Amino acid sequence: MKNKNKTIVIGEIGINHNGSIDLAKKIILSAKIAGFDLVKFQKRNPDISTPSHKKNIERETPWGRITYLDYKKKIEFNERQFNEINRYCKKVKIDWFASAWDLDSLKFLKKFKLKYHKVASPMLTNIELLKEIAKQKKHTFISTGMSTFKDIDIAVKIFKKYKCKFTLMHCVSTYPAKDEDLNLDMIRVLKKRYGGEIGYSGHEKSVSPTIFARALGAKVIERHITTDRTLWGTDQSASLETQGMENLIKMIRKYEVSIGDGKKRFLSEEKIKLKDMKYW
Repeated sequence: MKNKNKTIVIGEIGINHNGSIDLAKKIILSAKIAGFDLVKFQKRNPDISTPSHKKNIERETPWGRITYLDYKKKIEFNERQFNEINRYCKKVKIDWFASAWDLDSLKFLKKFKLKYHKVASPMLTNIELLKEIAKQKKHTFISTGMSTFKDIDIAVKIFKKYKCKFTLMHCVSTYPAKDEDLNLDMIRVLKKRYGGEIGYSGHEKSVSPTIFARALGAKVIERHITTDRTLWGTDQSASLETQGMENLIKMIRKYEVSIGDGKKRFLSEEKIKLKDMKYW
């Protein structure tokens, strides 16, 4: 029997691998051991997706002081590396997919025949990209950070037009997100406004707000994951390490069992206990 309370839990590796295939494999394996359903990466063509006003800004990196564009190229996996990820995920038996940040990357990912797409929050208003994703009709997780209701309305209209199944993901795109900014009640607001399946993509440091999100109705959970939050990178501090991953899965699976189906029951154990206590 299908568990109607089943939660899809996505481990967002993103760019936490810092361009290292070995580190990527370690994070994949940690996610598999913890019990995640999927892992997700990001795919960019840096020449296209890097804003022109940022390309030549220099910054300190593990590879020395280089431009922002060169940094983006350093951490971008190529076809050989994604083939290795594909093979490794099959070996450890966990599915993977990636968010495309430009049309060139969307075309690149098509060759892997992935089950899902992801619209990252910054891409929500990239109308041309949204249309091309929707045309592929793969179930798409749509993050709603960095947006207004008007932006979400337009995105939903596009996916409905192309009859592409989607899950709206409540998201606050700060890294890490403060508890007071999480606004988790948006999960219920999105459900009321748009219907359908609602999820949560969290960037907070701890596990508990994600569990609250599940209790509020988020049927898909996405969290950034890493092996060490002190590693270099913009997303590391908003990620869960191995222990956090395991705690998250344990609590979500416990919630799924505990929430039940809302039907009132008078259990046999209760009847026995009542008989033992009843004096009238």
